[in-house]
Amino acid sequence: MENSYASHTPGLAGRKEWIALGVLMLPLLLVSMDISILYFAIPYVSQDLEPSATQQLWILDMYGFVLAGLLITMGALGDRIGRRKLVLGGAAVFGAASVAAAYAHSADALIGVRALLGLGGAALMPSTLALIRNLFHDAKQRGRAVTIWTGVMTTGISLGPVVSGLLLEHFWWGSIFLINLPAMVLLLVLVPFLVPESKSASSGSAGAAGAGGSSASSAVGAAASREPFDLVSAVLSLAALLTFIYGVKEWARHGFAPEPALAVAVGLVLGHAFVRRQKRLAHPMIDLELLGRRAFGGPVFANVLAMFATVGMAVFLTQYLQSVQGLSPFGAALWSLVPASGVLVAAPTAAVLAQRTDRAYVMGGGFLFAAAGFCWLTQLRTDSALWFSLTAAAIYVGGLVAAMTLANELALGAAPPDRAGSAAAVLESGQELGGALGMAVLGSVGAAIYSRDMADALPADVSAALPGGVADTVRETLGGAAAAAARLPEETGARVLATARDAFTHGMGLASVGAAAVMVGAAVFSFVVLRGTSERATSADGDAPERGDLAPAQTGGLE
Repeated sequence: MENSYASHTPGLAGRKEWIALGVLMLPLLLVSMDISILYFAIPYVSQDLEPSATQQLWILDMYGFVLAGLLITMGALGDRIGRRKLVLGGAAVFGAASVAAAYAHSADALIGVRALLGLGGAALMPSTLALIRNLFHDAKQRGRAVTIWTGVMTTGISLGPVVSGLLLEHFWWGSIFLINLPAMVLLLVLVPFLVPESKSASSGSAGAAGAGGSSASSAVGAAASREPFDLVSAVLSLAALLTFIYGVKEWARHGFAPEPALAVAVGLVLGHAFVRRQKRLAHPMIDLELLGRRAFGGPVFANVLAMFATVGMAVFLTQYLQSVQGLSPFGAALWSLVPASGVLVAAPTAAVLAQRTDRAYVMGGGFLFAAAGFCWLTQLRTDSALWFSLTAAAIYVGGLVAAMTLANELALGAAPPDRAGSAAAVLESGQELGGALGMAVLGSVGAAIYSRDMADALPADVSAALPGGVADTVRETLGGAAAAAARLPEETGARVLATARDAFTHGMGLASVGAAAVMVGAAVFSFVVLRGTSERATSADGDAPERGDLAPAQTGGLE
């Protein structure tokens, strides 16, 4: 492995490595921002490009779909050709696609360049996390670096709407994409000087030995590097994740219907075919034996549960601030940054505690802390003070980020350095799946409660006064009720809006109960399954951990 920092005795990272980490955080911030940056810009895009309803959905979703679908492929590709090369290639694609998106003249063109942005983002995200594994050999320093990585990723998702709202007040909608360009240029200039190349071990590589790799794993890496890239597995992983996440999101958006159900089923079948193929290959794209180890597979599952709650509740909080509290979109975006204060306290505290006790206990404590925040949200009312909802959100966000940071650190430390890209991609793919499931399950709970309450609580005289189409719109979503109320007589509109706000807040409260229950389950999982894995997984600077307790051991993997 080409790595100017590697040695037979892993040492402490110096100033150059920390500067390199700062440079790598630039693309991570922008890639995560691009997930949410279009939320406030879509009305301006719609006015300019006049997309159909279907095209508008694809403009919003295409980036996330392609990003999720290509993470595993790009992680494996980075292990093979070099993660620095992949970062540079991803930065070039991301920068060029950003310019093309800013000046897109049709809806179809914008959909296409959003797919290219997803391609560039998929190349950047797992490589940044994998390079941390190779820049920081010391477990404590790697823990701090992963804490920064997790914080930047979650901050970027929250910062996207704020940056979007700020730019849209002064510039045209394309400016939200052009802000990517300076950072990508800086990345292309600085990364070759600051970040060492790293990839799968080759014969005689000092990098593998320096990071705790054995001669056997070097031989496996050398053999893997001579194997042709498995395009069939790449297509299967892309198709499986794309169809599954599409089906789950459509299910969450429109409820049960044959098309999203079929998409979920097709995704599961393709995923099964992908797993069966990995079992037969001598050098699989995903090391199933590694995934079966408690020290790696356990944190991946914990991250799925964390993102289930994070994304599932984010939609509720955004709508509550705007449609219940009555804040402007930009004001709601600014206030939604307040919960990040919980991260500033919880993440460093968790890192300190993890040095003194088993990480599993600290992760479990983070999940319980998040559960307490969700329980707080169950007491939310339409007339609650703004600080009440923001404090609850700060509590659950702080607990979740603390748990996710330690999960990322534990899994990354358990992965052999020559498989760091694939390991990071599996982690991030799990997060995407967790987010999609959270949006579907918790969103469906909230929507069902809202519809039932609106049917039961809307006064009969008001229901009778509503035209048929308007009545259906009012009972479906809070946004629909707000839009309908604005067109109704003042008194009738006020009663409709008050009832809708009560129904939405009730649905949000019951969704919070579901999120709290999942967090308690995640805490129990951490305490029981992950207990004792951190010491073995991070001993000798992340040497291969114990054979897993989640799946039977297999031979011939990374030993």
